[in-house]
Amino acid sequence: MTEKEYALKNVGKNVYSEGTAYAASKENIEQENLKKNIINGKAVILHNKDKNKFVGIGKGLTTKINASIGTSTNHINIEEEIRKAVIAEKSGADTLMELSVGGDLDLIRREVLANTSLPVGTVPLYQAFREAIDAYKNPVKMPEELVFDVIEKQCADGISFMAIHSGLNMMSLERLKKQSYRYAGLVSKGGAYMIAWMIENNKENPLYERFEDVLKILKKYDTVLSLGNGLRAGATADSFDRAYMQELLINCELCDIARDYGVQVIVEGPGHIPIDEIEANVKIQKKMSGDAPFYVLGPLVTDVAAGYDHISSAIGGALSSSFGADFLCYVTPAEHLGLPSEEDVAIGVKSAKIAAHIGDMIKLKKTDDDLNISKARRDVDWEGQFRHSIDPEYSRSIFESKNNKDEIAGCSMCGEFCAPLRVKKYFRYEIKQGKKA
Repeated sequence: MTEKEYALKNVGKNVYSEGTAYAASKENIEQENLKKNIINGKAVILHNKDKNKFVGIGKGLTTKINASIGTSTNHINIEEEIRKAVIAEKSGADTLMELSVGGDLDLIRREVLANTSLPVGTVPLYQAFREAIDAYKNPVKMPEELVFDVIEKQCADGISFMAIHSGLNMMSLERLKKQSYRYAGLVSKGGAYMIAWMIENNKENPLYERFEDVLKILKKYDTVLSLGNGLRAGATADSFDRAYMQELLINCELCDIARDYGVQVIVEGPGHIPIDEIEANVKIQKKMSGDAPFYVLGPLVTDVAAGYDHISSAIGGALSSSFGADFLCYVTPAEHLGLPSEEDVAIGVKSAKIAAHIGDMIKLKKTDDDLNISKARRDVDWEGQFRHSIDPEYSRSIFESKNNKDEIAGCSMCGEFCAPLRVKKYFRYEIKQGKKA
């Protein structure tokens, strides 16, 4: 029974699933409100492989962070990917996506699952096309049954959510053809390979044509459906083009079908998008999908930040979250340049955590840590500053590397000219007009 089915079964009862109870307790929210949002498809609960850890995503919940790892055909190192998984979890990621395309994909996936307590997601098309290349030397010769076999196998291993490219059908492909031009072309690996398969075989995408078969498998394992964005924009100039909008429209229709089937579902979004279009992007997705959880890939707000795309993504992610996006896929400094290193993974997660927090300050009015760290700075309370920062260990290490704690009460930035220390004796910061001291 899926989380959605369990919630529906217990409407009007003071009965909650383990996942709902876990997520509500962790986020200090009412279980009944979360259950209602699960029933209405406005929130989902992901479980990890062992079903002892749950992550809630959607309405009324904090913005979550995904970290993507995985081999390429040019770089295959299972031990390195396991280390990346461990680093991502330690750095604060809420979920992982295992996106390997090189090496023994079953072994890599199972090793990652064995070495993290986080829910793990995949893109099953990657493995299906990889196996087709290995077997037939050509991805377009993939038998359509193969992708369903891969979905089943990955779900059975304990995969928690899957990016399924069902919205990429003949209708959306026609929009792409008639549009005729894109500055960045296609940037989704799964989307590009599926389009090639459809054109070469002159057949409909089986993930769309046999969508009910997809749902049957996901429902069996309560694997959350993430409706993939195969036509997402890879350039800010391509944002909101007709091809992207057509796929989004289809995905929102499929979202309704999945809900009615009892499957938990989220919808994916861009991609590259100009900063002034982010609010519209979130609101359109929310409106068309009936407020389904929105999983944004970045988004990147400029195309020129190679080497610094984690910053571009953090800007886009913060705004997306503030307008209502629920789930951010991190971007690392290596985006557009190469496979991320272990250090890149840590930087990507921490950048996305900052973005999520900024968004939650607006969306959920979560400002307690900001108020507490501000008071600690006012009082020159270094331990308080470390405790309430996004990365206490890192902020402490910077402080200790730049200051001699035996000689200075403030820090080396201002030294004797420390403003809080200079005026502290003249003022008392008390509660006024309902504001906390």
